[in-house]
Amino acid sequence: MEFNILSKHLNTIQEKANAGWKAQQIMAPALRLQYNEEQIKDRNPKKASVLVLLYSKDAKLHFVLTKRASYKGTHSAQISFPGGKVNDSDKTLYQTALRETFEEINIHPKHVILLKELSKTYIPPSNFWVYPFLAYTSESPNFKKNYEVASILEVPITELFNEKNVRIKKISTSYMKNADVPYFNLQKEVVWGATAMILNELKELLKPILQENLANKR
Repeated sequence: MEFNILSKHLNTIQEKANAGWKAQQIMAPALRLQYNEEQIKDRNPKKASVLVLLYSKDAKLHFVLTKRASYKGTHSAQISFPGGKVNDSDKTLYQTALRETFEEINIHPKHVILLKELSKTYIPPSNFWVYPFLAYTSESPNFKKNYEVASILEVPITELFNEKNVRIKKISTSYMKNADVPYFNLQKEVVWGATAMILNELKELLKPILQENLANKR
C-alpha cells in the first residue's frame, strides 16, 4: 500500500472504533487467555506504553519493530514496538511512548503525529498493562538503535495483510513450555505475544483502507 493513501484516510482511522479484545484475542497466547479483567486488576499491574509508528519507505507504507537485546529478563530477544515502562517524569502515557522511541530508535517527538490510542494489552509474565499509540511521521526516519535494541525491523504493511504470515508454532520460555502460540512471520522473525495482539488490532483498523486501495487498482 502506498504511503500517500494514509493521508487520505486520517479522519477515518481516528473516528473508527478500536476492535479491542475481539481482534487481540485471535493472536493471544493461551497464558493471556487465562486472565479476565477482574483477575488482572487484582494483580495491580504496572504501566508501559509503546509507539506503533507508520511511515514511508520507497513510497510504501511501513511500520517499525525492534528486536530486544539479549538480557536476563522475561522478554529477552523478543520482537516489540519501541516503548517501555512509565517513568515518574512522564506526564502522560503518550509521552512515555515518545520518550522511549527517541531513546531506542532515534525518532524525535517533533516528527511524530498522533492518530489515536489503541486498546491496552496485558502481559501476564511481567505483569504490565501496555498502552499502544498509533502515530505516523512524514519524515524519512533515520533509525539509530541504542543498547536496548539488537536490531530494527522495517516492515511493509503488506506483510501484515499476507495471511500466509499468520502461523502457529510451539514456543518455550521461562514461564511456559512447548505451548502452541499464534504469531506473525514478519521479516523472517517470529512476532508473538502482546506485539502480535496489537498488530492484529492495527490490521483490523487498516483493513477497509487496504480493501479500498485494492479496489481502486482494478
